[in-house]
Parts: sequence; C-alpha cells; structure tokens
Amino acid sequence: MDGKRVVVGVSGGIAAYKACTVVRQLAEAGHEVRVIPTESALRFVGAATFEALSGHPVQTGVFDNVSEVPHVAIGQQADLVVVAPATADLLARAVAGRADDLLTATLLTARCPVLFAPAMHTEMWQHPATVANVATLRQRGAVVLEPASGRLTGTDSGAGRLPEAEEINTFASLLLERSDALPHDLAGRRVLVTAGGTREPIDPVRFIGNRSSGKQGYAVARVAAQRGAEVTLIAAHTAGLIDPAGVEMVHVSSAQQLRDAVSKHAPEAHVLVMAAAVADFRPAQMAQAKIKKDTPDNPDSTAAPTIELVRNDDVLAGAVRARADGQLPNMAAIVGFAAETGDEHGDVLFHARAKLRRKACDLLVVNAVGDGRAFEVDHNDGWLLAADGTESALEPGSKTLMASRIVDAIAEFLHGHDC
Repeated sequence: MDGKRVVVGVSGGIAAYKACTVVRQLAEAGHEVRVIPTESALRFVGAATFEALSGHPVQTGVFDNVSEVPHVAIGQQADLVVVAPATADLLARAVAGRADDLLTATLLTARCPVLFAPAMHTEMWQHPATVANVATLRQRGAVVLEPASGRLTGTDSGAGRLPEAEEINTFASLLLERSDALPHDLAGRRVLVTAGGTREPIDPVRFIGNRSSGKQGYAVARVAAQRGAEVTLIAAHTAGLIDPAGVEMVHVSSAQQLRDAVSKHAPEAHVLVMAAAVADFRPAQMAQAKIKKDTPDNPDSTAAPTIELVRNDDVLAGAVRARADGQLPNMAAIVGFAAETGDEHGDVLFHARAKLRRKACDLLVVNAVGDGRAFEVDHNDGWLLAADGTESALEPGSKTLMASRIVDAIAEFLHGHDC
C-alpha cells in the first residue's frame, strides 16, 4: 500500500502509552503519521516521544502555527484519523462537536474514515451516556471499536481495555484499503467462528496436524465483532495470534474437542463460519508413552511403527444435518471453507463445487493452496461460492480485507433471507 497521511489522536488516559506502538507501526508501514495529543495525554506521554516516533512536531492547541491553519488543514488532508485511546471525555466532546483543541477541531474537519479505539473503566464504558455517544458516532459513520476485556488500572478488570496496537493498526490498514469495510450492521447477530488447525495426538510428543495458522478465521471473527455481532471464536492451534477484542474465546486442541465445542455453542448462533482446518483422520489409539525408534531389546531396528487411523466426524456436514433436523433453530447461515489444489480430475473450482454439493452449506470460501498461498501468510485470495449457484472472486489482499468481503456476503445473505 502506498504511504498515506494518518493522524493519530491521543486522549488523556493511562493507555496513552500504547499509542506509541500504534504510531511506530504505522510509520514503519510507510505512512506519514501526525500525532495530535490532548493536553491531558501529554501528562502520560511527553511530546518528545511522539515527535521522535512520527518525525513531526507535536502541538495541542489551535493557536500554534496559525498561518498554516492546522486546525482545518490537518483534517482536510488526512486519509485516516485514528484516536487511541479514546476516553469517555473525548467521545463526548466528539459527539458534541466541540473544537476547543487541535484534536477535536481536526475531527470536525476530517472527511476521511475516523477510527476510535476506546479505553476506560468498565463502568464508564457501560454508562448510558457513553453508550449513547458511541451509538451517535457510529450513526454518523465513524468506526468505534469494541474494547478488549482484561486488566485495567489498579486491580480492576473488565471490558474497557484498549485493544492491542497490532489490532488497532489492523483495522487502520483495512480502512485505508477499503473505507466502507466496517459498517455496524450485525448488531443482534450471534456468530460462531472456528479457526486454526487441529492436532490429533499419536503419543505424548507427536501429533498429526496441518499448516493452518488461524489467521483467516481470526480475521473473520475480528471483523464480525467490530461490525456489531456477538462473536464466539473456537480456536484450535494458531500461530500465537492475539485474541480479538470483544470476542468470546474457546480454546480447543483436537477435532473431537472442536466438534464438541461447536455442538455446545451452535444452537444459540445465527451464523456458523467453519474456517478451522479440521483433521479428517486421527490415530485409533494414542500411545501412552513416546514411541521409540529403537528399543533396548532391538537397538538396531529399522522397522517403522504402523499407526491405524480412524475418520473424524465431519463438523461442517454435521451442522448442516443438525439444522435440517431442527436442532439449530436460530441458524440462518452456514459458511464452509475449502483449501483445494487441482489434480488430474479437475481444477480448484471443480473440486470446490463438488464439495459445496456434498456439504450443502450456504456459502463456501475457496482458497487455492500451495506455493506460499493461503496457509501461514498474511494475504489471501480465492472465490466465494453460494448454494444458489452464484460465484464471485475474492480479489488478492490482506486476510482482514478478505474477511470483510466474507462478512459482507454473510450480511447480504441474512438480509436476503430476512433473518
């Protein structure tokens, strides 16, 4: 992505120190970053720090460099404004249209996407005034992220923690790629997502696994939550990914554990997104001790052990059957994933269409794999197949961008079926 002009607003909360990482990562991505703190923010992080990280002077008031009209020009010229942290006070001032410092004046003049990353105590976040302010900002087109849950200041814990810098910048990058990627259109929906690769134990040391990193499933969960859905993410093994803010996490290991977790949570869900790479087979028996290459009785043995495999349950097909049997009364959309390669029988789409017919899900996301594609990378592309026969390409881009296209299709499907 070509470098963009990004304004990072910083308001006065203890989480202001995390803005340093936000600024550094945006600058390292090649963007021109201008930091506008409030006076209160400078009580937590000094101006010199932000100037060193951004390479631009820092000012807070509207009477500095008046000849350059910064209170108007900065917002007019920006491609994106990120406010991290956004305190309850800053959100209230933004709603009221205040312009009593450089940051709030910039928010009034900006016509680019604006991303607020709230951070405050749980009681403040849940107060009716803040709830109303957040709703107003979203109605006006701003993106207000759901905060993370966890340790706050002092000994308090709960919702209101600033999302990690990597997550904030993931959404910043998404908005720079696609300014309309995060409408708040899934409020009231319950979305169940699976992600990552399962591991089927052979012995206490070894397992049968796959190359799934979980990045695409995490991206779908992250985008769906920020579009207003109540999201539960069932995560198998991943590449050390950060748990998405505003998402209920369920961690599993094997295919059987993932199946059980889906069975538990699916009856309450409106949407199931099966992005996990679930092993088709598992060892019939797990050895209780490590299988040795050599034994004391036969130290020069060259024989290899035989591992008997049995088939795992097909979680996606099981969910489709359960819905047909009336066991999932709320389930409106079931989305499958297919990682395919071509062979002598047909190309990727040939096998994907056959899988869609077998699985009978509503939507199928198809990825061609191999040669640095799909697995263990940050970018993706593919196709989206629907049960009604429509097909559309998912153009190359970040996995978060692809997730936004997938969630678009889910939202459209729900709307089309009046769900």
